[in-house]
Amino acid sequence: MSLLLTSVATLYGWRQAKELDRAASNPEAAQKKLLMRIISQNSDTVFGREHGFNQIKTFSDYSSAVPIREFEEFRLYINRIVKGEMSVLTAEFPTMFTLTSGTTGEPKYIPVTPTSEKLSSNLMKQWLYRILPSHPQCLSGGIVGIVSPAIEGYTPSGIPYGSVSGRIYQQIHSMIRRSYAIPYPVFELKDYDQRYLAIARFALARQISFLSTPNPTTLLRLAEVGTAQKEGIIRAIYDGSLGFNSSEQPEIVSQLQQHIRPQKQRAIELEKIATTTDALLPKDCWRQLRLIGCWLGGSVGIHAQKLALYYGNVDIRDLGYLSSEARITIPYQDNTPSGILGLTLNYCEFIPEEELDTPDPPIFLSHQLELGKRYSILLTTTAGLYRYQIYDIVEVTGFYGGTPLLAFVRKSKDMTNITGEKIHVNHLLKAMEAVEKEFNLAIVTYRFVPIPEELRYHLLLELLESPPDSVMEQLILAIDAELAKINCEYAQKRQSKRLNLPCLHIMRNGWSETQMRREMNNGRTSTQYKWKVLCEKLPKSDLEEVMKTFNNHIV
Repeated sequence: MSLLLTSVATLYGWRQAKELDRAASNPEAAQKKLLMRIISQNSDTVFGREHGFNQIKTFSDYSSAVPIREFEEFRLYINRIVKGEMSVLTAEFPTMFTLTSGTTGEPKYIPVTPTSEKLSSNLMKQWLYRILPSHPQCLSGGIVGIVSPAIEGYTPSGIPYGSVSGRIYQQIHSMIRRSYAIPYPVFELKDYDQRYLAIARFALARQISFLSTPNPTTLLRLAEVGTAQKEGIIRAIYDGSLGFNSSEQPEIVSQLQQHIRPQKQRAIELEKIATTTDALLPKDCWRQLRLIGCWLGGSVGIHAQKLALYYGNVDIRDLGYLSSEARITIPYQDNTPSGILGLTLNYCEFIPEEELDTPDPPIFLSHQLELGKRYSILLTTTAGLYRYQIYDIVEVTGFYGGTPLLAFVRKSKDMTNITGEKIHVNHLLKAMEAVEKEFNLAIVTYRFVPIPEELRYHLLLELLESPPDSVMEQLILAIDAELAKINCEYAQKRQSKRLNLPCLHIMRNGWSETQMRREMNNGRTSTQYKWKVLCEKLPKSDLEEVMKTFNNHIV
């Protein structure tokens, strides 16, 4: 089976890999060819006609005709597509939307076209092809891939929205699907605790050689569930049961039951491990594990470093820099977040990090980037985003042929991200406005700080008058609830316990005044000084001003 799977993966991935290798030798020509194809195919759309696509012959023409846009400037176009209108952004009608959090709190519907979906699928086939020379045995056992549901709902016009990775999982070649340990219906379980329990139950029932999911916090959570629920999991494997019942989704339980049979010998093996180690850790249960695929860059890289405690000394291959809007890089080496820029996937432009806030920043193309420099990336995609400002910062870590290797560094522009929740400052403003009214607070100012090591945010709050402690304890719960209401991805990460409840610090009266005076003493004028609602790091000077802390433990 291992040889057959390797042959299938090679067959489906080598062509894409060779295509990228050819493009990498001349990135300027490859990117121009892609841009002209996107423009030509979509010249007769609403967007194409408005921006004179049929007159564009060069990148200079394109940049003059199409301004840089954020998502909110695309929303009117996308709303028309959501309602069912054809040929708005692309000649192809979307097969689906991916759903992500918007800066205003209103979710963003990102179109997925047949072409963009095929390119995403091809990229994953290429990723698999590129791991095989270094890890020929990674397909020798069971495969665990953890994805989001392919369909989470429908627009009023009937277009589905959900996860591209879920759709790819459903459509994977039948030969490979036989090696997948987790039946797809598991990912449609709405209860997060049941979903993770089911993932652990199915995965631990087999010897796994390859494990893949973008976010390493998902893998940490899986390892924790395996140990916390070890008795029930072992009993379910022994009996041939699921291990739980779902009154809300009995049809899913019924589907999953069809994939289960009693595995007494495997249960006895796991029982011995649990008795010896008082745990059920992947490193003890999966002796054949050869490779983990997950993100290594940005803030989640901190959590990837913890995987060895649970999974052993296993090589990790980054899955690539990807987002709801696009798949952007293809890694080809282990234990690094760097990947080859996907020249055949999206047309990319770059703004130097230090120029991001200037009125007319210089624009660089992929063949013009410099080693060690950081850039903000603009995307033109086959799904209808044109010169889209995603507000991500990437770093050039090397070159593959003439093509840059990029690693994701962080979100920019009033946005932060610990584990995929993408909190924008607007989300925080709305949440705090709501709780200020609800609790009748006299807020002087506040600051949110992500602490990736703790998988949570710290809120620093200065009040004119502090309510009783019992009110403060309720306040942090209310803020958490408001953020979940405003940001769908924050809600998902909290439900799945990949984000912990925020920590609240009540600050000394005069804290904000002290901070402002410190900035003035450092040479800033009053017009230059801006209070930071969202900070990347917790300043030591802020900690010195804390009067009282609530929820200092992690929940």
